[in-house]
Amino acid sequence: MILAIFWALAFSTLSGSSLLERSFQVDYGNDTFLKDGEPFRYVSGSIHYARIHPDYWQDRLQKMYSAGLNAIELYIPWNLHEPNPGEYNFEGGADLLKFLRLANETGLLVILRPGPYMCSEWDLGGLPAWLLKHTSIALRTSDENYLQPATKWMNKLLSMVKPFLYKYGGPIILVQIENEYGSYPACDYTYMEYLHKLFVNVLGDDVVYFTTDGPSKSMLTCGMIKGVLATIDFRAVENATAHFDLLRSFQPNGPLVNSEFYTGWLDHWGEPHQTLSTSIFTKSLDNLLSMGVNVNMYMFEGGTNFAFWTGGNYKNGMYRPQCSTHDYDAPLSEAGDPTEKYYAIREVISKYLPLPPQPVPQSTPKASYNAMNMQFFGSLLDVLQIISPHGPIKSKYPVTMEMLNQYHGFMLYRTTVPTEAATTGLLNCSGIRDRGYVMVNGISQGVLERITNPNINITFKSGDTLDILVENQGHINYGIGMYDPKGIYSNVTLNGTLLLNWSMYPLTIDKIILEIKKNSHRSTIREPPAINIPSFYYSEVILDPNNDTFLDPMGWSKGQAFLNDFNLGRYWPTKGPQVTLYIPAPVIDKGGKNMLILLELESAGETIRLLDKPILDGPV
Repeated sequence: MILAIFWALAFSTLSGSSLLERSFQVDYGNDTFLKDGEPFRYVSGSIHYARIHPDYWQDRLQKMYSAGLNAIELYIPWNLHEPNPGEYNFEGGADLLKFLRLANETGLLVILRPGPYMCSEWDLGGLPAWLLKHTSIALRTSDENYLQPATKWMNKLLSMVKPFLYKYGGPIILVQIENEYGSYPACDYTYMEYLHKLFVNVLGDDVVYFTTDGPSKSMLTCGMIKGVLATIDFRAVENATAHFDLLRSFQPNGPLVNSEFYTGWLDHWGEPHQTLSTSIFTKSLDNLLSMGVNVNMYMFEGGTNFAFWTGGNYKNGMYRPQCSTHDYDAPLSEAGDPTEKYYAIREVISKYLPLPPQPVPQSTPKASYNAMNMQFFGSLLDVLQIISPHGPIKSKYPVTMEMLNQYHGFMLYRTTVPTEAATTGLLNCSGIRDRGYVMVNGISQGVLERITNPNINITFKSGDTLDILVENQGHINYGIGMYDPKGIYSNVTLNGTLLLNWSMYPLTIDKIILEIKKNSHRSTIREPPAINIPSFYYSEVILDPNNDTFLDPMGWSKGQAFLNDFNLGRYWPTKGPQVTLYIPAPVIDKGGKNMLILLELESAGETIRLLDKPILDGPV
């Protein structure tokens, strides 16, 4: 409480208002919110600090404020902040409190969605993958294996954000409990009531809590909490009146809210790039605002799934990994640039709220560069001791990544072909999650894929070394199938013979960066393999640190890209639709020289281009 009072005094000084005047409530009798006792309606946009370089947070917030928004909405990814049990990260791009302070200073209120689950096309919906060590865990339920760590996390998180509540002078006006719980098949009322009590215990009973669900009877039935404001989400092309009529049948009074009014949609690898026309969206936005609805536009700035943070969906028996870009066809592009949609939305908002007098901030500058030659450094097998310094963990049967504390990226599985084996045969790996690059004595044999291609024919002789490099393409983040351990999930056979005695190498790919920097001045001592196997390539490049740019990997196949020590994300131009990877200027070395590194998994090219425009709608 002392900390809350301290921040309250600081925030009230910033805002120039007395704490005695500050309150945020729901007036159910008049179907509205009350801010400081006066009727209030918010027009908000979603922005996720974890998808934007922290040096750009202020720029993006200012652009949202200039669009006429009076609030922002944000999720908090548990797995970003607690990468291992009891190990917390709130620094750099995870500095949540800094982001909240910047929002407050910019003049934007905050709608907080702290979870524990968030979905959001993020790995495991924001839940930490170490939860999956409990093989019988029931995620998002009152199962103690889930509830105990979730309770510990929520107590810590909510205590941290409490001083930022509106009543203490901060920007937070609403707090969501869980997220779209009605879409989850568990429908555990005990769990939702427990979370409600936990939130109240930490934040108080005078905070406006809310739930968000899709506009269906089953979703509202399972997602609502007694005494908590219910809100819904839906697309621009849907019938708003019918949806709110349904909500009124569950909740007769209270402000109407669309908590996720979709400005576009997410992209999956191998599927067409998703867009939504400006005219359709703004017409529907105008209609909602004319109805007096509180609106949060999802997304207003989509950003990027850097590193390994992309999630995946599971639908109709198919696993669908999501792209590195989270552009979302949002009003602010992936690089934070105002689009045609941005200015059209701004014009609609101006009919209902006054626009700030300041001009819209300019787009960040972009640069393109001539094609750059990439040099071979070594295959992944060549540098195995560097990226797996602690060596293998041995087991009679394959063990999943999570069991070995490998929550993202890659793991190498190695065994010896039995002496009784023939020279060719069928390798069956039905438990591959998600993609396996198969090598025998360092020679590529093909690629295993979850569900679609779990078996391949390989060539071998007795005593050969069989390697399967397994790529985690993102834990499922929505709906059924969220218990999604990665690696090799079941036994592997070769011509029907069970393969035993595995050595498993958890891989820390980042460790290769320093090694390449130390040795890049030397002539290459290894020749590229005649048949491509997963390998590292690099180029020392001079870039302008004042300009964003976009990595164009056309001519390459699939892999992971790094600039200096920053993990840019996954590229897969042979699958599409995303081609380019966004490089924000703050990750460029101000000294001029930068190390661009690719882990190419399938088929290497020769050169790389850097462009001043993205390509997100490539062929699929």
